[in-house]
Amino acid sequence: MRDAWSCNVQHSHLTETTLTSEEIFNGDFLRSRRDTVRLPDGTQATREYIVHPGAVMIIAQLDDGQIVLERQYRYPVKSVMIEFPAGKLDAGEASLACAQRELLEETGYRASRWARAGVLHPVISYSTEFIDIWFAQGLTLGERKLDEGEFLDVFTATPVELLAWCGNGQVTDAKTLTGALWLQNVQSGTWALDWQTATS
Repeated sequence: MRDAWSCNVQHSHLTETTLTSEEIFNGDFLRSRRDTVRLPDGTQATREYIVHPGAVMIIAQLDDGQIVLERQYRYPVKSVMIEFPAGKLDAGEASLACAQRELLEETGYRASRWARAGVLHPVISYSTEFIDIWFAQGLTLGERKLDEGEFLDVFTATPVELLAWCGNGQVTDAKTLTGALWLQNVQSGTWALDWQTATS
């Protein structure tokens, strides 16, 4: 598990042990499983969850301090959402390579400097999904390359505007709310980043 504390001996009183596991759905993108587990008190329970390949999110900042955002219709919630650029990992793809690919495909931007901030788990109660958080600077704009059937608007806003939207409920996407927290703490100097120069 990425960057999370593991269930070691001091947490053994909380750990659930897998007894059986079965796949109940196998789709093009997601899989679902139903496991029988032994609880810490010795009883058994059922756990149903989604197996997700993992993803990245990019907090891309222009030289003037504005950040790159998207508006995209999300079918499950039937709403247009304000989000940071993001996308799922392809099989065998490195996290940074995915972040560079997704930023270019969705927004048209390339970045000369990158920093991995951390990881978030957006739905820990029913999914294995993790999202690596990347910061990007030194942006140059080119042509974006949206996937077939992908429709989204790219726009920029100030960090102050984003935080206001988070506060008034215009932004409700979990990863973007987490990204706003990271951005706020990086800008204040509370959280540091380890920047690297892009190799591609």
